[in-house]
Amino acid sequence: MNKTPRILVLTGPNLNMLGVREPSVYGTTTLADIHAMCGKVAGELGLSVDCRQSNHEGELVTWIQEVITAPFDGVVINAAAYTHTSVAIMDALKMTGVPIIEVHISNTFAREAFRHHSYISPVATGVICGCGAEGYTLALRALASKLRQ
Repeated sequence: MNKTPRILVLTGPNLNMLGVREPSVYGTTTLADIHAMCGKVAGELGLSVDCRQSNHEGELVTWIQEVITAPFDGVVINAAAYTHTSVAIMDALKMTGVPIIEVHISNTFAREAFRHHSYISPVATGVICGCGAEGYTLALRALASKLRQ
């Protein structure tokens, strides 16, 4: 019997405010909407998802470390502002040994210059940005494909 692949979906600071925070940049979809979309698509793809959000860098690092001990088969991560600042999150992701898809709702390259650098991209299997909330479901589809290979 094949086990259902488990995917950890992590979102970082201020993403709990989606739907309220800068709708002109992030749209009106809430984080709860994104989690529901992920659950639906994961079910269609034969995946199991565990969606979590934190405004705290250390908590995100601890959850990433669970990928090894839990274990999880892949990670979808939007580290938000920590994308551009956190060596700790990058180091934790490097330890996992699983496919990682980095997601950003907005096109970070069309925004302020400091958002053009990501500490996560060098350790990610793929990067999706600028596709809105749909980026999360695209990431799940990419992981499902990768895990089938």
